[in-house]
Amino acid sequence: MCSLPAVSPGIAHALLLMALLGAVGVFLPFLPALLAASGLSSTEVAVVLAAGSATRIISGPLAGRLVDALGDPRRLLAIAALLAGLTVGGFGMASGLLVFLLVQVLHSSAQAPLLPIAEMLTVQGARHGLFDYGRVRGFASLAFIVFATLSGIVVGQVGHAPLPWIVAALFLCAALAASALPPMPRTAGRKGGLREAWRLPAFRRLLLLSGLIQGSHALYYSFGTIHWLAEGHSPTVIGLLWSEGVLAEVLLFLVARRFVDRLGWRGLTMIAASFGLIRWGITGTTAWLPALALAQAMHAASFACQHLAAMRTLVELVPPHAQGSAQTLHAAIGVGLPLGVLTLAAGPLYAAAGGSAYWAMAALCAIALVVVLLQGGGHPAADQPLGKS
Repeated sequence: MCSLPAVSPGIAHALLLMALLGAVGVFLPFLPALLAASGLSSTEVAVVLAAGSATRIISGPLAGRLVDALGDPRRLLAIAALLAGLTVGGFGMASGLLVFLLVQVLHSSAQAPLLPIAEMLTVQGARHGLFDYGRVRGFASLAFIVFATLSGIVVGQVGHAPLPWIVAALFLCAALAASALPPMPRTAGRKGGLREAWRLPAFRRLLLLSGLIQGSHALYYSFGTIHWLAEGHSPTVIGLLWSEGVLAEVLLFLVARRFVDRLGWRGLTMIAASFGLIRWGITGTTAWLPALALAQAMHAASFACQHLAAMRTLVELVPPHAQGSAQTLHAAIGVGLPLGVLTLAAGPLYAAAGGSAYWAMAALCAIALVVVLLQGGGHPAADQPLGKS
């Protein structure tokens, strides 16, 4: 497979994450609307989205075990990104629930390991002092902003048809970027990574808290755009709202080293749960644009703080030879499974309650806040610095 010219490790990792998050920036806000515009009902949209989550729950950990067995995940990343690019075009040609389900399963099988393994390699590179994690992740998140904004403009001008092909091009770019990554120390030769990660109490705690907090985003991810369109906001405004949320995330990543080490996993998770409770309460109460702008700014807390808490826990507590399994298991069970179940529930919930359904998401954050308050300080290793010092 052809590759990019030699670049610095930080640039290589940033390019990979930029391509992957750019693809997310196109499809996360607008895939539900694309499905609805293709004639699917709210329940059918939820079924297709949940099918993707269910597929990732199976394929992600399997790919993680393969990564741990091989020791060098770069080729696997490149092949998976290439397959994701080839399959995503099916969304531009499909018609009817069954065909969309088939496309979703095929695409999700290839796409599942991409972000977890890319994140694992990026965090490892930061731990080796090659670059600052927050800055690389922040610049990558800028790609989400750019492509979410551009997608809103494209949809407003010509509709949803070009979106799958934009995503396909981004996955092909990710395949090239993966082939340019620098090698990391090999850790192959040991088995049982999934079981070893599962036996860690802090890892099981992380799965619960990520499930509650990241899972609370399910309604937003699946019906946020559809709800805001129904409330009269234009696709361009909606794209900007999505971009604003990730811009707040970017700003947090850029300054994360100044306070994350002091907060530790517990402080980060408390912030995520508290602001998630406030964010979904606002979104469930009103669609007034200034209020939505305020709620979207809280994405830095509800999503990014919990993401940083997860990265810290995974890197510090999980042995290197089990990192691939732990990252993909967290993505599948700690994030994918709750998102899948809650996305499936979001269809009838939104159909019955409309925007008020966000209060159910707020309740999940309230439960997470109680759980973390009842926890002790946790394993001290999870509160070691993350990234270049």
